[in-house]
Amino acid sequence: MKIDHIVDQPVIETERFVLRPLRKSDQGLIALYTGDARVARMTTSIPHPLPPGATEAFVARAMSDKRTEDVWAIDGTTSGLAEVMGLICLDRLDRNQSEVGYWVAPIYWNTGLASDAVQALIGANPLGNDRLFASVFQDNPASARVLTHCGFEYLGDAESFSVARDATVPTWTYSRKL
Repeated sequence: MKIDHIVDQPVIETERFVLRPLRKSDQGLIALYTGDARVARMTTSIPHPLPPGATEAFVARAMSDKRTEDVWAIDGTTSGLAEVMGLICLDRLDRNQSEVGYWVAPIYWNTGLASDAVQALIGANPLGNDRLFASVFQDNPASARVLTHCGFEYLGDAESFSVARDATVPTWTYSRKL
C-alpha cells in the first residue's frame, strides 16, 4: 500500500468554495482545463499543446516538501460544483513577499470566481507575507480587473515569456501591501 504525502499547507474555506492543497486525483480536471489553449495562452508556464506527463509532474512538484510555490485547488464541491474550478498559487520571493498566480476554467469565467479566490488568499495570508505581487498579460484585461478589484496597485509595464505562445508578451505588474 502506498500512502500519499500530505502537504503542510492550510485549507482556506469560503462560502462558495474551499482552497485546498492539490492531490493526485486533481490531475484529470487540471489536464482538461490547462489543455485548453485559452487557459494556457494566459499563463507564462503552461505549454500548449499540453505534453504527456506535464500535469502529473506539476502536481508532484506542488505536493513536494521542497516546493517554493504553494498551489491550491479552487474546490467547489461544498456548493455542488466541480472539485477543481481553477488553481491559485503563491510563489515565495525574498523579503517576506510572494507572487500570486491563478487561472480559472473557462466555464467559470465572468462569475467572480477569480476575484473571490484572490480575496480569500489575501484574507488568509497563509505565508504571513508583507506584500504580494502579480502580473498579467496586457491582452487579458479581465485578469487585470481581478487584481485591481482585490486592492492591487499598478506598478508598471514589463514582459514575460509565455510557453504556450512561444513568445515574450507585454505584461502589467501589480503590488498589494498586506
